[in-house]
Amino acid sequence: MRHFITTLPKVELHVHLVGSASLDTVLELARRHPDRAVPTEREQLRAFYEFTDFAHFIEVYIRVNSLLVTGADVTALVLGLARDLAANLVRYAEVTVTPMPHIMMGIEPDELAEALTVGRRQALAQHGVELAWVFDIAGSLGYRAGIETAQWVLRHRPEGTVGFGLGGNEVGVPREKYRDPFDMARAGGLHLVPHAGETTGPETIWAALTHLHAERIGHGTSAVQDPELLAHLAGEDIPVEVCPSSNIRTRAVRSLAEHPLPRLLDAGVPVTLATDDPGMFHTDLNREYLLTHEHFGLSRGDLADLARAGVRAAFCDPARKTALFAEIDAAEHGQTSPASL
Repeated sequence: MRHFITTLPKVELHVHLVGSASLDTVLELARRHPDRAVPTEREQLRAFYEFTDFAHFIEVYIRVNSLLVTGADVTALVLGLARDLAANLVRYAEVTVTPMPHIMMGIEPDELAEALTVGRRQALAQHGVELAWVFDIAGSLGYRAGIETAQWVLRHRPEGTVGFGLGGNEVGVPREKYRDPFDMARAGGLHLVPHAGETTGPETIWAALTHLHAERIGHGTSAVQDPELLAHLAGEDIPVEVCPSSNIRTRAVRSLAEHPLPRLLDAGVPVTLATDDPGMFHTDLNREYLLTHEHFGLSRGDLADLARAGVRAAFCDPARKTALFAEIDAAEHGQTSPASL
C-alpha cells in the first residue's frame, strides 16, 4: 500500500504557504532573521511546533509568518513547498496565501505579487508542479483587512490566482461579517473557499454557504453533527477539504478514533484529502493517504477515489483534469503513466 500511495498522482487543495515550510526552510529563515523569536536549532524548533490547542497553533503560525520580510523569503517558501509536493507526486496544488500579514511585515504589495509569480514559474520548471493561489483573509485582522485583501487580489492577481478564502480563528469571527469582500471576489471571477466548521459547529458551515457562497469548505469536519447539512453537501456536490493530522495536532479533533472522515464519506460528501500545514504538523500528503488506510480501512480503490475527488474539486482547466484522471486510472491498475516517469 505504501508503494501504491507513492505512485498515485495527487492534487493538494488545502495547504497554507507559511505552514508548509519544512523544518529546514524555517531554520534557514529563522537564522536569516534571528530577531523574530523563532528557534534557530532543530530540536528547539520541533518543540516549538508542539501545540497545546488551536489558539496556540495560531500564535506560533503568526510568529513563523514574521520571518517573511522580503519577496525572496516568499519565493524560497514557494520553491520549498514545490519540492515537497513533487516528492509526494502532487501534480497540481492550490496554495493558500494570506497577503495582508506579509504586507504588514514590510513586503511591498507589488513585490509580494512578483515573488509569487516568480516562485510559481520556477516551481513548474524545477519540480514539475503546477501551483495555483487561493488568497485568504486572516479573520482575526477584522473586516477592514478583508476588504484590503480583496482589493489587493483584484488589483495584482498574480499568475495562477483561482480562489478567495477566510482562515484563522473561527470563534468570534462570524462568516457573515466578511460578505462584502467575498462579494467583491466573486464579482472578480474568483472561486470562494472559506474555512468553516473546524473549531466551531455546523452553524459556521451553514453561514459560509449562505453568506459567502462557498464552493468548497475548508475542513468542515463538524458537518457530521447535522444530518441536514450532510445531505445538503452531498446533494449539492460541495467538497470538504479534510486534513486529519492537522485536526489532531491542533486538538480540533481529540483522536483519530473520533475523526469524522469516515462519516463524511459514508454520507456521500465529496472529500478531498489535504495536509493544511505540513511543515508544522510533521506530515505530507503521502502520509495522510496512508493514515486513512491504516486508521479508517480505506482500500486501494478508495484511495484512488479520494485522489479523483480532489481532481473534481480542483479549479484547474478541463484538459489538466482529464490528464490527471488518466494518470490516477493508470496507477490504480498498476501501470506507469508517461508523466510519472
